[in-house]
Amino acid sequence: MKSKKKWIAWTVAIVLVTNILTMFGTTNFIKNTQGNVMGEFSKLFEVRNQLYKYYDGPINDNTLVEGAIKGMTSSLNDPYTVFMNKKEYDDFNVQTEGNYSGIGIQVTSKNNKIVVMSVFEGSPSKKAGIIANDIIQKVNGITVNGKDLNKAVSLMKGEENTEVTLTLYRKNKGNFDVKVNRQKINISTVTGEMLQGNVGYIQVSMFDENTAKSFKNKLDELKNQGMKSLILDLRDNPGGLLDQCVDMVSNFVPKNKVIVSTIDKYNNKKEYKSKGGDFNNLPLTVLTNGNTASASEIFSGAVRDYKIGTLVGEKTYGKGVVQTVLDTGNGTALKVTISKYYTPNGENIHKKGIKPDVKVEYPESLRNSPYDRNKDPQFSKALEIAKNKVK
Repeated sequence: MKSKKKWIAWTVAIVLVTNILTMFGTTNFIKNTQGNVMGEFSKLFEVRNQLYKYYDGPINDNTLVEGAIKGMTSSLNDPYTVFMNKKEYDDFNVQTEGNYSGIGIQVTSKNNKIVVMSVFEGSPSKKAGIIANDIIQKVNGITVNGKDLNKAVSLMKGEENTEVTLTLYRKNKGNFDVKVNRQKINISTVTGEMLQGNVGYIQVSMFDENTAKSFKNKLDELKNQGMKSLILDLRDNPGGLLDQCVDMVSNFVPKNKVIVSTIDKYNNKKEYKSKGGDFNNLPLTVLTNGNTASASEIFSGAVRDYKIGTLVGEKTYGKGVVQTVLDTGNGTALKVTISKYYTPNGENIHKKGIKPDVKVEYPESLRNSPYDRNKDPQFSKALEIAKNKVK
């Protein structure tokens, strides 16, 4: 894995150095040393020279290089492989650390559209009436689509107490604008409570660097309150950090059992194994829907394959690929898809998703209304199943 990362890093470095050298008139040297590969890139350098010769306007070489690199990643048609400039990379790091200034939503790329996956409780977006499955068409008048995911996220973030206007599309409502006031977002990814009949309930909204620890603390808290069965709600969870997911699953899977494995383009396989935990025998019921994605699907896949719980709800999103982040210097980074992941039984669920054991659809009539647990048929079914598991 380390050698592969170095190879990718060197590839990016060569491209960057090549651009710099070319700007100083060393195209022939590059062609001779890099052969056909650099010949393929000669048109890029030719366009750059023609722009300087004819374009009537300001030109910045750094901007040209960034645009060229972003164009390369965009041409792959993989929404998860992106080049991040310094601001975008800073925003990315802040979010995985669990706090940032923004509007409090999780978004994903789906069918080349930017779709709201979840809205944080108490967030500016929640107060503005944004709901899951809204499609973001513009941010401050700038049109965005699935390929612009990182750009859209960057545009929505900003200084505290500043305003951003989103143009949304919602089924049965059409297009409309929403003004949202940016605020400091402190993400609490784990919430929970005791329900009737000794059933505990925990909702995990994403996997940031504090999720596994927060989840274990919540498990212990509910256990001390008499929990004998657990409902874990992974609906609208877009995923996040793989190591946090593995640590979380470890609470329920015996030590050294494979939770997930990855295989890269060179057929290198890596297995992530359970660290063991204290809740192997706790009856488990997991809620999923079409926005349950990535790391939350790894969790769901382990639950299904090891038969340690019951999946209730709807089929998951179907993101079965893994990314890594490579430092490309000067505060920039390349987030790149490097492998596919496989459930313990060896299935890759990319673009397929995971079917629930008990299918319960969430009514379309409720999607545009404020959430009410008492009207939620998926939760009601999960509670029924969880109660029946209490011994």
